Amino acid sequence: MAASPRETREAKRRIQQMEAKRELRRDQEKRRKRDNLLAGGAGAAAVILAVVLQLAVFSGNPTEEEFAAAEAGLNSPSASASAPATNAPNIPKPESAAGKVFTGELKLNRGALGVQLDGTKAPQAAAVFKSLAGSGYYQGVSCHRLTTADNFGVLQCGSKTGDGQSDPGYTWGPLENTPADNKYPAGTIAVARTGGNAYGNGTQFFVVYKDTVIPADAAGGYTVVGKVTSGLDVVTKIAAAGLKSGGNATDGAPVEPVTIDSFSLK
Repeated sequence: MAASPRETREAKRRIQQMEAKRELRRDQEKRRKRDNLLAGGAGAAAVILAVVLQLAVFSGNPTEEEFAAAEAGLNSPSASASAPATNAPNIPKPESAAGKVFTGELKLNRGALGVQLDGTKAPQAAAVFKSLAGSGYYQGVSCHRLTTADNFGVLQCGSKTGDGQSDPGYTWGPLENTPADNKYPAGTIAVARTGGNAYGNGTQFFVVYKDTVIPADAAGGYTVVGKVTSGLDVVTKIAAAGLKSGGNATDGAPVEPVTIDSFSLK
């Protein structure tokens, strides 16, 4: 028995509704994938901070997704609500480095870098690293993290445990000499810290081997304490060798282990 005109219209209406629902689902799926890509990019910046890795971009280890997030926006672990705004007695006073410029050598197992720390622009940071270097703290410590993204190239060093963890008994601030434009030129030496915490600096630092953009987080940017004056190609070659994880990763441990033989400043 043939369907009536009314039944035929109703059938067409149901089919149109089903097609409309399918189209809506397709649009939602496309939007979801697009949003995920945007988040991933931001993550790259934040990866940057990923933990920033536990210690954060840099004290911990930001991931590329975080970097993208960072680039989009950047960053790592969240700041502690009870983070102190003053330094403990074991932190060197900024007066010991104020107005001074220190030069020296950061000797890695892969080669030596000439370095300069500027106590005129970052007296607290310069005082800390002059003290740590002078005490032999860095001897044998690894450079555990390397990033190789297009706009994010750094080698991070200074974690005593070798895995990006910080020393909870050695944190300090405030932030000093942070780039207003979030740009860290090749050769920059900056201080790693806990994400979102201006008093989350510690013993870790990172050497920028190619022009890098690191979006500021809630606390600000990263303290630029000095620069590489020679031997930056040593780090460039470490980066060229790639990451231990291989594949398309852009953030992780260097494929060739990197350790600090000595760090001297005068």
